[in-house]
Amino acid sequence: MTASGVFITFEGGDGSGKSTQIQRARTWFEERNFAVIVTREPGGTDLGTHLRQLVQNGPEDIDPRTEALLYAADRAYHVSTVIRPALARGVIVLADRYIDSSLAYQGAARELGTEEIRALSAWATQDLKPHLTFLIDLPPEVGARRNTDAPDRMERESTDFHEAVRHEYLRLADAEPERIVVIDGVGTPDEVFSEIRGVLNERFPEDSSAEDTESVEPGHQQPGEEKAMHTQQTVESPADRKDIGSRTEQRKRRSSQAPTMVGFLDGGAQATLWEPAEDGTLI
Repeated sequence: MTASGVFITFEGGDGSGKSTQIQRARTWFEERNFAVIVTREPGGTDLGTHLRQLVQNGPEDIDPRTEALLYAADRAYHVSTVIRPALARGVIVLADRYIDSSLAYQGAARELGTEEIRALSAWATQDLKPHLTFLIDLPPEVGARRNTDAPDRMERESTDFHEAVRHEYLRLADAEPERIVVIDGVGTPDEVFSEIRGVLNERFPEDSSAEDTESVEPGHQQPGEEKAMHTQQTVESPADRKDIGSRTEQRKRRSSQAPTMVGFLDGGAQATLWEPAEDGTLI
């Protein structure tokens, strides 16, 4: 078996609290002595920081195809310079957004077509796919209430736009239940991470943690995308919470069928239970 890292992505609409939860996941791995980095899209590299400024705060007349190509350019560089090298070193990579974001925002909400965006993203990344994705789901109006700063050009889109994003995310989760775990994002940060922690405990059993492994800082780590307010408790209405139980049960059923992600090689080295394909891509 060939040792390689584990690629985990965090997805969700604006205001979902992804960046708060990804930092908590990072701490969870560090406490178990796993080598882990946190990165984001766009903005996980110096080049990505400039592209992020363009797509989030650039001219309002950026057309959908240009937007999609800017995200693809960022992703190609990000994968080749940050994600793949880290995975090759056996590091756990936690990414705030990845291809699913482009499928939801550009493919569905911008109406460019999910298959077209999927093909573009596969070409840009040489078909690198995450092993696990946490989709933090909540109604767009809840996310909008959480945002107290001036919205960027994506956040200024209509409610219909953000509903289309959410619908596509949930469709993707239905299509790939073993990879995408839906987490109810309406509750407090502690409640949300409780669900995430449950999945991590299932996928990364306690006896699989690496010994004497130092945490790795990414060379271009940026501050979290979500606002600091997401680290505080948020009280939502009963209507916002009405389907927490059903989605939690769905998550439990899916997770119970999912494979354990981490095992040991001879000598106790950390390794995933997936092997790279012959062309070097992770499957």
